[in-house]
Amino acid sequence: MLGFALRRFLGLLATLAATAVVVFVVLEILPGDPAAVMMGVNATPETVAAVRAEYGLDQPAALRFVHWIAGLMTGDLGNSYTYKVPISGLIAERGQVTLPLALLAVTLASSIGIPLGMLAAARANTRTDSAVMVLSQIGLAVPNFWFGILLVLTFAVTLGWFPSGGFPGWSSGLWVGLRSLLLPAVALALPQAAIIARLTRSAVLEALQEDFVRTARAKGLTWRQTMTGHVFRNAMTPVVTILGLQFSVLVAGAIVIENVFSLPGLGRLMFQSISQHDIIVVKDLVVLFAGLVVVMNFLVDLAYGWIDPRLRKG
Repeated sequence: MLGFALRRFLGLLATLAATAVVVFVVLEILPGDPAAVMMGVNATPETVAAVRAEYGLDQPAALRFVHWIAGLMTGDLGNSYTYKVPISGLIAERGQVTLPLALLAVTLASSIGIPLGMLAAARANTRTDSAVMVLSQIGLAVPNFWFGILLVLTFAVTLGWFPSGGFPGWSSGLWVGLRSLLLPAVALALPQAAIIARLTRSAVLEALQEDFVRTARAKGLTWRQTMTGHVFRNAMTPVVTILGLQFSVLVAGAIVIENVFSLPGLGRLMFQSISQHDIIVVKDLVVLFAGLVVVMNFLVDLAYGWIDPRLRKG
């Protein structure tokens, strides 16, 4: 297992390095002046030159890249042009909203999708199976922001059980923070739960055709023991892949939901930075989101090795 993890870790480092190069090239080296973009079309040449000097944009590209990588490794990302505060502190503050939101959404999605998928597979070609598939199709077809609006109208405006938006901060208490994140987490989780349910159903149905299921039943194991002890673990490999990718997608793609619920998270920070032409923050957020996807793929690979020992020798 150690050699398997080491090989995956070396691949992780190589992918992160390539990601950093691509992000830097796209945002700083391709035609266009980042300082001119930040200042707008009406800025004078003197103002653009001052901004270029302030943020080191007048240095050679190779030197800027080295300084940027050194800053990423040490946590010194410089200052935001718009907010005039350290970017590392800004990302850490907004991450306290987005990361718990994504984690809560993935937990809800898996708690809903996996049991429904197993239920549909266990009762394949019945009314239960059809009902689960219809619900999952609805979940896939309806955008998550529309779910969010319905949840606000129902549970915030009509019933008054949850706040309609905003985040009071974790200093107000754990329950207060979770209460403000629950509706947006449900809005994010429902489409993902539909994906998990359909994938779990397909994986379980495929596993049920394997010889080890007939062997387990021939040895006298009950249907429940066969499903939980043999089928479930063998069917989890594709589901684990989706769960890992979903967490990354939810962190990077929560921008719409965070704007619907007025949550001060990373997605809203990205939207605001793009709107205000804060290229420095955009660059750091892009590499953060891309790095998160790479790291989650690495963790998924390790989970593969734990679920299926045969993959460790691959």
